[in-house]
Amino acid sequence: MTSVLSAPASTSVDLGPAVALSCRECGNRIELGPYYACTECFGPLEVAYEFTSRGEDLTRRIEAGPQNIWRYAPLLPVPGDIAGTPNINPGQTKLVRADNLAKELGMRRLWVKDDSGNPTHSFKDRVVAVALAAARQLGFTVLACPSTGNLANAVAAAAARAGIRSVVMIPSNLEQQKILTTAASGGTLVAVDGTYDDINRLAGEIAAEQEDWAFVNVNVRPYYAEGSKTLAFEVAEQLGWRLPDQVVVPIASGAQLVKIDKGFTELGELGLVDATPYKVFGAQATGCSPVAEAFKNGWDVVKPVRPDTIAKSLAIGNPADGPYVLDVTRRTGGAVEDVSDDEVIEGIKLLARTEGIFGETAGGVTIATLRKLLATGQLDPDAETVVFNTGDGLKTLDAIAGEVGPTATIKPTMSAFEAAGLTQPR
Repeated sequence: MTSVLSAPASTSVDLGPAVALSCRECGNRIELGPYYACTECFGPLEVAYEFTSRGEDLTRRIEAGPQNIWRYAPLLPVPGDIAGTPNINPGQTKLVRADNLAKELGMRRLWVKDDSGNPTHSFKDRVVAVALAAARQLGFTVLACPSTGNLANAVAAAAARAGIRSVVMIPSNLEQQKILTTAASGGTLVAVDGTYDDINRLAGEIAAEQEDWAFVNVNVRPYYAEGSKTLAFEVAEQLGWRLPDQVVVPIASGAQLVKIDKGFTELGELGLVDATPYKVFGAQATGCSPVAEAFKNGWDVVKPVRPDTIAKSLAIGNPADGPYVLDVTRRTGGAVEDVSDDEVIEGIKLLARTEGIFGETAGGVTIATLRKLLATGQLDPDAETVVFNTGDGLKTLDAIAGEVGPTATIKPTMSAFEAAGLTQPR
């Protein structure tokens, strides 16, 4: 058995501005590699950088870059020539000004960052693209993951595009849409009778045995997580190089929320935006809300739970970044809230009805949480707000089956159309 700190053979590691891995607990630094646990305290590792470009020079480099996440390569742990290597090239998704939704909720200015426009229709394409770039440099030959669904889609597709093998493990009760779209990419798909947390533990054991397998959210997790920063970078650039006042982010492992905060912070430190204050809010489904529970109770520890919610993409009962979510939301003056499955369904319908954006259950969680935060006075309706829709509703159709359908079913005649009252406004 190999150590969690062992690596496949690699002659060189070119990961751009990344210079080391740093422990998020004790600050200990180790060399770049497929490491995710500190050698001193076993705390989680993250990427440390030495940026060589700042301010207007960096802004010009970014704006001259490709129309995908690789325009931010100077801020990511990827080789400088990454745009020329086979990848699914996610990013540059729409930032939609949601005036209709804002009006209904009584808000002044609201935006939806709609990541359903990525290649496999979720934000997971971002993190997988960065993980794949790192995995190549580190000498891995297989791309793998435990997944609640969207990550499975992204890993299978990215590996197919790169011409390498994928091994994906999912809960056996996952939505059929996500199972089928993953299987279509032709990799190895393993359904496991257990929760995501069960599968994640198994993935850790396998990663210790299979030296040439890059588990994107296990042994190359520090690089993988950095992909979520590109959401922050894009939002700031799409707003004209400035930060919003408030953001609402769904929580699964919590890494996305934490890295959006990190992205905003780096932009300020590098002089790309004014380092104006902002608040970060987290959104969970009540059936899997360990971070929300910890926040409301003032705990620093997140107690694991067994998930029971229709929002399966967020159903991680022991979120790795939960404590860091608490740090971010408390430091910025935000909060973490949770909503019921019925509220999730209403959130999906509300976003679709007002803005024509069909989000998956995670999007329903975010919109329902936005509404709850407003109702409880935790979120300022007059402050500019960005909410994140992280996946496509076509992946979670079962959630609204029976909730929506045809307005009427009629015979193919004009008289039937008129009799149904379809000419009258509803």
